Amino acid sequence: MKQIETPYAPAAIGPYSQGFIVNGLLYTSGQIALDPATGEVTGSTISEQTQQVMKNLGALLKAAGTSYEKTVKTTCFLADMNDFAAFNEIYGKYFTGRPARSCVAVKTLPKNVLCEVELIAEV
Repeated sequence: MKQIETPYAPAAIGPYSQGFIVNGLLYTSGQIALDPATGEVTGSTISEQTQQVMKNLGALLKAAGTSYEKTVKTTCFLADMNDFAAFNEIYGKYFTGRPARSCVAVKTLPKNVLCEVELIAEV
């Protein structure tokens, strides 16, 4: 088991890690629209926040030596399912390999962001 940590994704804001590699798979913690340099929420729209989430996931994938194309599963959380189409538009630009996915609406996300995404990827 190897812990993944990079300054190019937001630091954990609680008692958890950015991610771990176990048996050739990267498991990331959920990423929200935080700027890793400031720790502040980036953007006010679902499109802007999804873009930041994808950048954060990309930083974790790179730190683990893998890529979006090797992602096998994502779990996506939306504060409002009415944002699904706009979220999906940005998401689809990154996850071109079409990994397995779950997408659910939740009542509230940390820092009242609009979306959160975690993933599992082959390393």
